[in-house]
Amino acid sequence: MQLVILLIVLIAIIANVRADTKVCEVCSKVIDDVRAEMGPRSAWKNKSKVEEALGKYCKRKDLGVKEKKICYYLDPIKRDVAQPFSLGMPSEKVCKRLEKVNPEVCSVKYPMKTEKMDAQDYNKLRVKQLRQILADRGVECKGCAEKKDFVKRAMETEHMAEL
Repeated sequence: MQLVILLIVLIAIIANVRADTKVCEVCSKVIDDVRAEMGPRSAWKNKSKVEEALGKYCKRKDLGVKEKKICYYLDPIKRDVAQPFSLGMPSEKVCKRLEKVNPEVCSVKYPMKTEKMDAQDYNKLRVKQLRQILADRGVECKGCAEKKDFVKRAMETEHMAEL
């Protein structure tokens, strides 16, 4: 009986970890990049240096659109970023904490990879995700009322996906 309960708890934990893999993905990448630029863990302890490193990272010219957007959200709350960062908290937890201050921090996500997707794969997606795929491709789906319409349009425009 105890083994069954332990197994159920373990499955629930694994399912929870898998569900959170894409949460705050851009924020986590930015925090990890700032950590990598700062060097050894001992450099993370100084909050003012963390704020300075975040500002320096955000001024880089080679940042992508999503990273720039996260920098836009993080700039006004640098102090709130520096506190958990200086304690050595994992980047996912830092971003989850920042989400309480600014909910938009975790709303920024990388576009979904859609090359070589089958109809079955498109059917597994939610309508919201299908709409986002079509929007990323610059396609409108006029007259789409049901999920199958969005799937059909996504498959028709697959050649427009960024590689």
